[in-house]
Amino acid sequence: MKQAISIFGLGYVGSVMAACLSGQGNYVVGVDVNPIKTRMLNSGESPIVEPEVSGLLSDAHSHGLLCATGDSAQAIAETQLSFISVGTPSLQSGRVDLRAVEQVCNQIGTALHQKTQFHTVVLRSTMPPGSAEHLAIPALERSSGKRAGVDFAVCSNPEFL
Repeated sequence: MKQAISIFGLGYVGSVMAACLSGQGNYVVGVDVNPIKTRMLNSGESPIVEPEVSGLLSDAHSHGLLCATGDSAQAIAETQLSFISVGTPSLQSGRVDLRAVEQVCNQIGTALHQKTQFHTVVLRSTMPPGSAEHLAIPALERSSGKRAGVDFAVCSNPEFL
C-alpha cells in the first residue's frame, strides 16, 4: 500500500529515505530548516552525494511524488507517517544533543493538535535508550494535547539498527 510520508531532516539519512520511499511510489514530503535543501528537492536535485540517489529523487520529482518544505504543519496535514531524522551531534561532555529532536517533536505535536486523523511518528535519529519515553513522547503529548498510543503512535527505527 502506497503511503504519504513526511521526513523531518534532509541530511544524509533523510535524503536517502526520501529517495528510496518515493522511488517505491510513496508520496514524500521532506521537511528541513535549510532552504537550500528544500529548494534542491523541489527541483528534483539531491542535497547529498550518494550513488543513485540523484536519479531516484529526479524521477520522484518528475512523477509528482516528492516535495519539500520548511512548514511542519503542512507536512503533517498531508501525510499519515512521519520520520524524524534530524542530527544528534555529540556534545563536549560526550552526551548526545537532542535539542533538534525535541524541537521537531514540538513542531509535529503542534500540527497534530489540528489533525483529526491518526498519525504515526517514527524516531529515526540516533538517540540514547529512554529518550523516546523521557523526551520525544512527552514533547509530542505536551504540544499536541493528545496521548501517544491512543491518538497517535510513536515507534523507533534507529539509523544504526
